[in-house]
Amino acid sequence: MDPRWLILADDLTGAADCAIAFRRRGSAAAVLWGEADQDEEIPVLSYDADSRGLSAEAAAQRHGAVLRRRHGAGRRLFKKIDSTMRGQPAAETAATLAHLRARSGRAFGVLAPAFPGTGRTTVEGRVQVGGRPLEEAEVWRRDHTYASAHLGEILASAGIGSCTLPLATVRGAGLADALARAGAGPGEIAVCDAETDEDLRRIAEAALAGAPEAFYIGSAGLAHALAAAHPSAGLAPVRIAPEGRGSLLVVGSLAQVSRESARRLLADGAVAHLPVTPETLLTDAAGRAKLASALAERLGRGEDALVEIVIGDDPDMSLGPRLAQALAEALAPVALQIGALAATGGETAAALLTRFAVQGIQLADEIEPGVSLGLTLGRLSIPIATKAGAFGDADSLVRIRDRLRKVRTEGSLT
Repeated sequence: MDPRWLILADDLTGAADCAIAFRRRGSAAAVLWGEADQDEEIPVLSYDADSRGLSAEAAAQRHGAVLRRRHGAGRRLFKKIDSTMRGQPAAETAATLAHLRARSGRAFGVLAPAFPGTGRTTVEGRVQVGGRPLEEAEVWRRDHTYASAHLGEILASAGIGSCTLPLATVRGAGLADALARAGAGPGEIAVCDAETDEDLRRIAEAALAGAPEAFYIGSAGLAHALAAAHPSAGLAPVRIAPEGRGSLLVVGSLAQVSRESARRLLADGAVAHLPVTPETLLTDAAGRAKLASALAERLGRGEDALVEIVIGDDPDMSLGPRLAQALAEALAPVALQIGALAATGGETAAALLTRFAVQGIQLADEIEPGVSLGLTLGRLSIPIATKAGAFGDADSLVRIRDRLRKVRTEGSLT
C-alpha cells in the first residue's frame, strides 16, 4: 500500500484524529489549514478545510479548490466526514467525485463512517450511536443537516448513486469481490456497514485489494484500519524542553459529555476554573481583559487552568462561530504564556490556533480514541491535545490534563 495520503477534513479535530492513526504506525503526519505551505516530504498530510458550518454549495466549492491545490500525484485520498453526519458530507463527497473524474475519468468511493471506539456504528446503511439510531442522539438533536441518518438517502441528496454492503457481506469471504463489482458498476459509492474495529479492518484490506483505485470516506475508525494495513515503521520520538508554565484547557463545545468532563476535572481542585459568559465575550471588553490577566497569572505560576464558555440549557447555536472567534481574541494576549494547550470542539480549536498564529500541528500520539496529541507549528511551539466535543467520557479531560502535565515536566510527547 502506498503510505502517502491526503486527508481532507471538514474540521480541525477530525483532521487530527484521522492523521494520528498513521503517525501511531510510524508515518510522519501533520495537520495544516489556511494558506500553510504544503510539505511534500511529509507522507501523511491532513488538511482542515474548515467547512463544517458552510452551506452545501460553499462546502463543495471549498473542497474542490482544496483538492486542486493539495491533491498531488501519488497520494491516496481520504475524505474525512463527521461520524454523525454533521456538516455537508454529501456535497463534499460530490465535489471529491467530480475532482477525481476530472483527473482520471472515473471515481469510486468506499464509505464507512463507523468509529466503534466512540460508539458510532453503521447497520443496514444507517448510523447508530451507542447502539441506538443517530436520530435519537443528543448530537443529532443539537445539530443535523439531513432528514434522516440513512447514508444512501444522504448521498442521493447530492445526486450520488450508491450501493450498501451489509454486515453479512462485510464479514463474508467475498468482500473484496463485492467491492470490485461495486467499483465496476454504475454506483459511485459503496456504503459499508460496520459495528467493530474488525469490520473496519476487513473493509480496509478488502478495498485495497479489490478496489485499488478507490478513495475512502469515513472517520478516524476507518483511518486506523487503513493505517494498520501498512506495515508499521519506527519514528524518532517527539521531544521538547521541559516546561514550567501551566496548561490551558478550553471547553467551547456544547456537547453534554464535554460539560460533564469539565465538572469532573474541577472536582479534584487541581485546576483553576475561569468561566466566561457569551455576554462577556461579545460585549464586555473589560471582562475579557480581566479573563486574560487572571489566566496569565495562573499559567505563569505553573498552574493548569480551565477556560469554559458558560451557556444555559437552551443555547443559541448560531452564536457558535462568533463565540469561538471572540474567545480566541480574548485569549490571544496570553498565547506566549501557555505551556500546553487542550481544546475541546473543532471550531474552538481552529479559532484559537489561527489567532495564535499557529499554522499546523506535528502529530505525535493519541491519548485516547478521538484525542490526538501533537506539537504546534508556527509562532508557538507547544504541546496540544484536540478532542471533538462529543467524543470521550466524563474522565477525558482529567486524562488529557494528566498527559499534558507529564509532557510538560518530562519533555516527551510519545
